[in-house]
Amino acid sequence: MESPNTKNDEIICYCKNIGKLKIVNAIDNGAKTLRDIQDMTLACTGNNCKETHPKKRCCSVEIMELLKEKGNDSANVNCSCCQN
Repeated sequence: MESPNTKNDEIICYCKNIGKLKIVNAIDNGAKTLRDIQDMTLACTGNNCKETHPKKRCCSVEIMELLKEKGNDSANVNCSCCQN
């Protein structure tokens, strides 16, 4: 059985090793907000973004872009995982 993050799946959350496909799948299954994505995938919950993300930032930026691409414009980012 293949991992959810196959070779062609771009990593979005480096803290939890969550790929784009898993996040898009969550959106396709009803996720409309960052909190929904966090609850459904555990992405953006690792509190380690500045150390693990290549751009040294929170993955909420990429997650919000995916939500917008899929038509979910509830763009209030209330990410608390990276504010420590």
